[in-house]
Amino acid sequence: MAVSLWRARAASSALSNVNNFTNAIRCRFFSSDVGNTNPHNPRDNIMNQMMYSDINSQIGSSMPLSSMRIGTIIHNIELNPGQGGKLVRAAGTNAKILKDPTAPYCLIQLPSGVKKLIDSRCRATIGTVSNPSHGDRKLRKAGHSRWLGRRPVVRGVAMNPVDHPHGGGEGKSKSSGKFGKGSRTPWGKPTKGGYKTGPLKRRK
Repeated sequence: MAVSLWRARAASSALSNVNNFTNAIRCRFFSSDVGNTNPHNPRDNIMNQMMYSDINSQIGSSMPLSSMRIGTIIHNIELNPGQGGKLVRAAGTNAKILKDPTAPYCLIQLPSGVKKLIDSRCRATIGTVSNPSHGDRKLRKAGHSRWLGRRPVVRGVAMNPVDHPHGGGEGKSKSSGKFGKGSRTPWGKPTKGGYKTGPLKRRK
Protein backbone atom coordinates (compact mmCIF):
# COMPACT_ATOMS: atom_id res chain seq x y z
CA MET A 1 0.00 0.00 0.00
CA ALA A 2 2.80 2.38 0.93
CA VAL A 3 4.74 1.53 -2.26
CA SER A 4 1.76 2.28 -4.51
CA LEU A 5 1.15 5.59 -2.73
CA TRP A 6 4.80 6.58 -3.21
CA ARG A 7 4.62 5.71 -6.95
CA ALA A 8 1.51 7.85 -7.39
CA ARG A 9 3.14 10.86 -5.70
CA ALA A 10 6.29 10.51 -7.84
CA ALA A 11 4.24 10.39 -11.04
CA SER A 12 2.25 13.49 -10.09
CA SER A 13 5.40 15.46 -9.19
CA ALA A 14 7.04 14.52 -12.51
CA LEU A 15 3.94 15.64 -14.39
CA SER A 16 3.93 18.98 -12.57
CA ASN A 17 7.63 19.49 -13.40
CA VAL A 18 6.93 18.88 -17.09
CA ASN A 19 4.07 21.41 -17.03
CA ASN A 20 6.27 24.02 -15.34
CA PHE A 21 9.04 23.46 -17.91
CA THR A 22 6.55 23.83 -20.77
CA ASN A 23 5.18 27.07 -19.34
CA ALA A 24 8.68 28.47 -18.90
CA ILE A 25 9.59 27.74 -22.53
CA ARG A 26 6.34 29.25 -23.74
CA CYS A 27 7.00 32.45 -21.77
CA ARG A 28 10.56 32.58 -23.06
CA PHE A 29 9.59 32.40 -26.72
CA PHE A 30 6.60 34.75 -26.57
CA SER A 31 8.02 37.33 -24.12
CA SER A 32 9.14 39.66 -26.95
CA ASP A 33 5.67 39.78 -28.48
CA VAL A 34 4.02 40.30 -25.13
CA GLY A 35 6.49 43.04 -24.23
CA ASN A 36 5.74 44.94 -27.39
CA THR A 37 2.02 44.94 -26.72
CA ASN A 38 2.18 45.61 -22.98
CA PRO A 39 1.04 49.21 -22.34
CA HIS A 40 2.68 49.21 -18.88
CA ASN A 41 6.21 48.61 -20.23
CA PRO A 42 8.35 51.62 -19.07
CA ARG A 43 10.54 51.49 -22.18
CA ASP A 44 7.51 51.76 -24.46
CA ASN A 45 6.16 54.66 -22.42
CA ILE A 46 9.44 56.56 -22.78
CA MET A 47 9.58 55.93 -26.52
CA ASN A 48 6.00 57.12 -26.95
CA GLN A 49 6.71 60.30 -24.99
CA MET A 50 9.78 61.05 -27.12
CA MET A 51 7.83 60.39 -30.29
CA TYR A 52 5.01 62.82 -29.52
CA SER A 53 6.94 65.47 -27.57
CA ASP A 54 8.39 68.59 -29.16
CA ILE A 55 12.16 68.37 -29.66
CA ASN A 56 12.45 72.10 -28.90
CA SER A 57 11.32 71.43 -25.34
CA GLN A 58 13.88 68.71 -24.65
CA ILE A 59 16.70 70.12 -22.54
CA GLY A 60 20.09 69.11 -23.87
CA SER A 61 19.04 68.83 -27.52
CA SER A 62 21.61 70.27 -29.94
CA MET A 63 20.38 71.60 -33.29
CA PRO A 64 20.82 74.54 -35.68
CA LEU A 65 19.27 77.85 -34.68
CA SER A 66 17.01 77.71 -37.75
CA SER A 67 15.21 74.70 -36.20
CA MET A 68 14.30 76.51 -32.96
CA ARG A 69 11.43 78.78 -31.98
CA ILE A 70 11.22 82.30 -30.59
CA GLY A 71 11.93 82.51 -26.86
CA THR A 72 13.95 79.30 -26.66
CA ILE A 73 16.56 79.32 -23.88
CA ILE A 74 19.89 78.12 -25.26
CA HIS A 75 23.61 77.92 -24.43
CA ASN A 76 26.89 76.71 -25.98
CA ILE A 77 26.33 78.69 -29.19
CA GLU A 78 28.56 78.55 -32.26
CA LEU A 79 29.85 81.71 -33.93
CA ASN A 80 30.53 80.03 -37.28
CA PRO A 81 28.84 76.86 -38.59
CA GLY A 82 30.80 73.77 -37.60
CA GLN A 83 33.24 75.69 -35.40
CA GLY A 84 32.03 74.38 -32.05
CA GLY A 85 30.43 76.17 -29.11
CA LYS A 86 31.99 79.54 -28.26
CA LEU A 87 29.33 81.65 -26.51
CA VAL A 88 27.37 81.23 -23.25
CA ARG A 89 29.33 78.38 -21.69
CA ALA A 90 29.91 79.72 -18.15
CA ALA A 91 28.15 78.13 -15.18
CA GLY A 92 24.48 79.09 -14.82
CA THR A 93 24.29 81.22 -17.97
CA ASN A 94 21.83 81.13 -20.86
CA ALA A 95 20.81 83.12 -23.94
CA LYS A 96 17.44 83.74 -25.55
CA ILE A 97 16.23 83.79 -29.15
CA LEU A 98 14.42 87.08 -29.77
CA LYS A 99 13.25 86.71 -33.39
CA ASP A 100 12.05 83.84 -35.52
CA PRO A 101 15.27 82.30 -36.91
CA THR A 102 13.94 81.80 -40.44
CA ALA A 103 16.18 84.50 -41.90
CA PRO A 104 19.87 83.88 -42.67
CA TYR A 105 20.74 85.46 -39.31
CA CYS A 106 19.17 84.92 -35.89
CA LEU A 107 18.90 87.62 -33.19
CA ILE A 108 20.04 86.36 -29.78
CA GLN A 109 20.20 88.12 -26.43
CA LEU A 110 23.36 87.18 -24.52
CA PRO A 111 23.60 87.02 -20.71
CA SER A 112 25.17 90.50 -20.67
CA GLY A 113 22.07 91.93 -22.36
CA VAL A 114 23.85 92.48 -25.69
CA LYS A 115 21.85 91.49 -28.76
CA LYS A 116 23.88 89.70 -31.42
CA LEU A 117 23.11 88.46 -34.93
CA ILE A 118 24.37 84.90 -35.48
CA ASP A 119 24.21 82.71 -38.55
CA SER A 120 21.09 80.52 -38.42
CA ARG A 121 23.14 77.49 -39.50
CA CYS A 122 25.10 77.62 -36.24
CA ARG A 123 24.19 75.02 -33.65
CA ALA A 124 23.26 75.57 -30.01
CA THR A 125 22.13 73.49 -27.04
CA ILE A 126 18.71 73.96 -25.45
CA GLY A 127 18.63 74.78 -21.75
CA THR A 128 20.80 76.52 -19.17
CA VAL A 129 24.32 75.62 -18.12
CA SER A 130 24.37 73.77 -14.80
CA ASN A 131 25.61 75.07 -11.42
CA PRO A 132 23.85 78.47 -11.38
CA SER A 133 25.14 79.19 -7.85
CA HIS A 134 28.76 79.25 -9.01
CA GLY A 135 28.91 83.06 -8.90
CA ASP A 136 27.52 83.18 -5.35
CA ARG A 137 30.57 81.46 -3.87
CA LYS A 138 32.60 83.67 -1.53
CA LEU A 139 36.34 83.28 -1.13
CA ARG A 140 37.33 82.75 2.49
CA LYS A 141 40.70 84.47 2.37
CA ALA A 142 43.20 86.01 -0.04
CA GLY A 143 44.97 82.69 -0.51
CA HIS A 144 41.76 81.14 -1.85
CA SER A 145 42.07 83.15 -5.07
CA ARG A 146 45.68 81.98 -5.38
CA TRP A 147 44.50 78.38 -5.12
CA LEU A 148 42.32 79.09 -8.17
CA GLY A 149 45.35 80.33 -10.12
CA ARG A 150 44.44 84.04 -9.94
CA ARG A 151 47.44 86.28 -9.43
CA PRO A 152 47.10 89.77 -7.89
CA VAL A 153 46.46 92.74 -10.18
CA VAL A 154 48.22 96.02 -9.33
CA ARG A 155 47.15 99.34 -10.88
CA GLY A 156 49.70 101.15 -12.99
CA VAL A 157 49.06 104.50 -11.24
CA ALA A 158 50.11 102.89 -7.96
CA MET A 159 53.57 102.00 -9.33
CA ASN A 160 56.74 103.97 -9.79
CA PRO A 161 57.70 105.44 -13.20
CA VAL A 162 60.36 102.78 -13.59
CA ASP A 163 57.72 100.02 -13.36
CA HIS A 164 54.87 101.43 -15.46
CA PRO A 165 54.21 104.42 -17.77
CA HIS A 166 51.29 105.44 -15.53
CA GLY A 167 53.47 105.52 -12.41
CA GLY A 168 54.81 108.51 -10.53
CA GLY A 169 53.54 112.09 -10.47
CA GLU A 170 51.31 113.85 -7.98
CA GLY A 171 47.87 112.42 -7.40
CA LYS A 172 46.35 109.70 -9.62
CA SER A 173 47.06 111.15 -13.05
CA LYS A 174 48.02 108.77 -15.85
CA SER A 175 49.75 111.50 -17.87
CA SER A 176 52.51 114.02 -17.34
CA GLY A 177 50.63 117.29 -17.80
CA LYS A 178 49.98 118.52 -21.35
CA PHE A 179 52.66 116.20 -22.72
CA GLY A 180 50.82 113.07 -21.54
CA LYS A 181 50.51 110.07 -23.82
CA GLY A 182 47.24 108.62 -22.51
CA SER A 183 46.62 105.06 -21.40
CA ARG A 184 49.54 102.74 -22.04
CA THR A 185 50.51 99.14 -21.42
CA PRO A 186 53.45 98.35 -19.13
CA TRP A 187 55.54 98.22 -22.33
CA GLY A 188 54.48 101.66 -23.58
CA LYS A 189 51.94 100.69 -26.25
CA PRO A 190 48.60 102.57 -26.43
CA THR A 191 45.62 100.60 -25.16
CA LYS A 192 42.65 102.57 -26.52
CA GLY A 193 41.21 103.43 -29.91
CA GLY A 194 41.31 99.87 -31.25
CA TYR A 195 45.11 99.65 -31.11
CA LYS A 196 46.27 96.02 -31.31
CA THR A 197 48.47 95.13 -28.34
CA GLY A 198 48.63 91.36 -28.82
CA PRO A 199 51.17 89.40 -30.84
CA LEU A 200 51.11 90.12 -34.56
CA LYS A 201 49.57 87.46 -36.77
CA ARG A 202 51.67 85.88 -39.43
CA ARG A 203 50.81 87.14 -42.90
CA LYS A 204 50.23 84.51 -45.55
